[in-house]
This record gives sequence, C-alpha cells and structure tokens, in this order.
Amino acid sequence: MALLSQISRLIGILSCKGLTLYLETTIPSYLKAKQSRDIVQAARQQITTEWWDDRLKDFEIFISQVVVEEASEGDPFASAKRMEALKTFPLLEITEEVFNLADKIIIEKIIPEKAVRDALHIAVASYHEMSYLLSWNCKHIANAQVINRLRKTLADERFELPVICTPEELLERSE
Repeated sequence: MALLSQISRLIGILSCKGLTLYLETTIPSYLKAKQSRDIVQAARQQITTEWWDDRLKDFEIFISQVVVEEASEGDPFASAKRMEALKTFPLLEITEEVFNLADKIIIEKIIPEKAVRDALHIAVASYHEMSYLLSWNCKHIANAQVINRLRKTLADERFELPVICTPEELLERSE
C-alpha cells in the first residue's frame, strides 16, 4: 500500500506541470482548527479541507520558516496539529534579498509594519518564483487592492508576483 501511495504522489507531482504553491499559515490554521460556529469561518474551514483532500496533490507545496514559526504559536495541542500537517513540505530559504523585498513592501506602505510576517510570505513566494501563494489572509495578502500595488512594486524590483488566491479559487480543476 505504501508503494501505491508513493506512486500516486509521484503522479500528482508530475501532473502538476511544474505548478509550485507557497502555503501561507492561514491554510493549516483553518484546516486544523476546531469547527467554528461563525458561518464564514466554518465555510472557509470546509473549503480548506476540500482543497487539501482534492487538490493538494496537484501542486508542489512549499512553506518557509515564517510559516513554521506562526503555526507553532498558540495552544500547544492546536499548534501540534498544524505542525503535523506541515511536516512533509520543504522550506524555502529566507535570504537577505527576501528581507529586502519585504522591507520594500512595507516602505511602500502596501502592508503595515506590524504585519511584517505577511510581507515576508509575499517576498518569499515571489523571490522563489512560486506559481501560487495560497492564503485566507484577505486583509493583507489575498486582497485585490493589495495585489495590484504588489504587482507594480515587485515588477519595479524585477520580481514577478505569484498568483495570490484562496483555496476556494483553486478548488476546481481547469481542464
């Protein structure tokens, strides 16, 4: 059975046609959180679970040390569940250039200084040329106004912004 699982994973990686995805911390947070009574939060949890079960295998998934740090914070039981979900994904390096890019995003006031980790997620995904950045952070990351400003700033720095979207936007396969 383990061999079938490995073959299935390999087929999934090969079929992703080089599509790389940076998994921001809100994804494992929604995936592993106890069921919310808030209707919007509950819907996001459901969508995240569906995406994880149905689409995760279609991408080569990456995280960063920022994701690890955020996911390990808070309630020890909850953080252990998040960390378990993340344990197989490779870490992208956070270089000096990544820090400089995050600084530029903050200096341009696209993302507030208090949300430096959000700027780092974007910088890491852009620097490492990810195809997608998956996030439920609709205030600082998956936000149309932020994305428009990021696209210009990153282009000025000679970087391309990955497609930033929520799991809902990547739930259906485009055939």
